[in-house]
Amino acid sequence: MKKLTALLFAALIGTTAQAADYKIDTSGAHAFVQFRIKHLGYSWLYGRFDKFDGSFSYDEENPQSSSVEVKIDTTSLDSNHAERDKHLRGSDFLNVSKFPTATFKSTGFKPLGDGKAELTGDLTLHGVTKEITIDVTNIGGGKDPWGGERQGFSGTTEFKLKDFGIDYDLGPASQTVEMILDVEGVKI
Repeated sequence: MKKLTALLFAALIGTTAQAADYKIDTSGAHAFVQFRIKHLGYSWLYGRFDKFDGSFSYDEENPQSSSVEVKIDTTSLDSNHAERDKHLRGSDFLNVSKFPTATFKSTGFKPLGDGKAELTGDLTLHGVTKEITIDVTNIGGGKDPWGGERQGFSGTTEFKLKDFGIDYDLGPASQTVEMILDVEGVKI
């Protein structure tokens, strides 16, 4: 009877899908943390953070159990303009000498169907932590040519700079920043 119970338990465990853990692939330009904000209401200013890392857990059978953690090096901001980058890294905006990192840690993942979901979590930026929601799309996943497994997602969110203690006045059209997040993870 003990053998039968052990075999049944092993069979159940073997057939139960479990979340897979992934390391965000920042080594080969397969992941991006980008932003855009209106410049005086006349055009868009785009930028990115070149250095970040993180990981996520994803279970296709039980996606609501998914989670993600990301750490961003705010000193790596790049808007393709050296003087502007210096200003954005300074005390008027990110104050990277005092706050050299930003972090995101998820608190919930709500599948909406058709590969779409809402990811909620705590964003810490400029020394302030606030809950944000990221609209997520599962791009796809599966085996790669090198024998590994990958999973990819794209997400967008927006928030007011002043909610994170950044109150430099750029005018009424430039109060909200949009974040564009694209990640490809390699199963670990």
